[in-house]
Amino acid sequence: MNKKWIGGLATAAAGVGIVSYLRSRKNGNGAAKDHWTTANMPDLTGKVIIVTGANSGIGYEAAKEFARKGAQTILACRSMDKAQAALAELRAEVPQAQAEIMELDLTSLASVRAFAEAFKAKYDKLDVLVNNAGIMMVPYGRTEDGFERQLGTNHLGHFALTGLLFDLLANTPGARVVNVSSGGHRFGEMDFANLMFEDGKGYSPMAAYGRSKLANLLFTYELQRRFEAMGVQAEALAAHPGVSETNLANHMVPDWAMPLARPLFSLMMQSAAMGALPTIRAAVDPQAVGGDYFGPDGTGEQRGYPVKVPSNDASHNVADAQKLWQMSEQLTGVSYAEAAEPV
Repeated sequence: MNKKWIGGLATAAAGVGIVSYLRSRKNGNGAAKDHWTTANMPDLTGKVIIVTGANSGIGYEAAKEFARKGAQTILACRSMDKAQAALAELRAEVPQAQAEIMELDLTSLASVRAFAEAFKAKYDKLDVLVNNAGIMMVPYGRTEDGFERQLGTNHLGHFALTGLLFDLLANTPGARVVNVSSGGHRFGEMDFANLMFEDGKGYSPMAAYGRSKLANLLFTYELQRRFEAMGVQAEALAAHPGVSETNLANHMVPDWAMPLARPLFSLMMQSAAMGALPTIRAAVDPQAVGGDYFGPDGTGEQRGYPVKVPSNDASHNVADAQKLWQMSEQLTGVSYAEAAEPV
């Protein structure tokens, strides 16, 4: 991909972002009384909430607002140095925060199991699990357990984590699982014969990312069906942040183009705080129900305030969801049927 083509793409993308921004302004997409914001959040005192990938971006903003409203908030992060810095920043803004950091590397099933064990040793309930951490459009690679990196991090790690915490969720009335997907799910395709692009066959950063985000939604809707079938009083919901300014953009263009692209991204993207609102609403809005999917209300769901949005037909394919679930249990070694036993 040559520099001229990249430059043209960046310019066009920036133009789309500016047009979207202007349209949102024209449509009154500024602060308004009927927009859902953090002011609509209920008191969360006594709630226990885990946010994966909470040291930056969407995860950090969500964790901060949960803590501000009184929740015991666990920032589950891979890098403890970054997590410690994030916690210090959070406490500087919210001095009364009941927040802590715990180590979690979603690319390692051993780390996922260690986190679950450590959490259960300390807590006997879990009100909200926000499966937020993720990577975006990275070069082909494998996780510690041999999974393609994007599916392994964005889906399989969170699938295993949710399963290992399933007993706590099942025994916490009104518990919620929120999976953070993306508008990118629309270009994802499930290929169960080559789910993880073995040896890089057919791999592209975009294709793998789209598949992982589609998997997030297939998992969400199947989890909700299983909650209902088992009579578990918990709910599975999903959210996407639109086009938001986070570290996920780092692989969207080559390193040499980033100095040029970063200002353009800023024109296109909304803040991480705005991007976190759909996730926050899915997690705590009393009116939200299992199976809901939240995203921005602006043009193309790129930016704006959180509302219920549709996902594509592929995300509602029950046969694919069941096949993905079966393969996810086999790959991770985490069985939800066993995890569902009462604590």
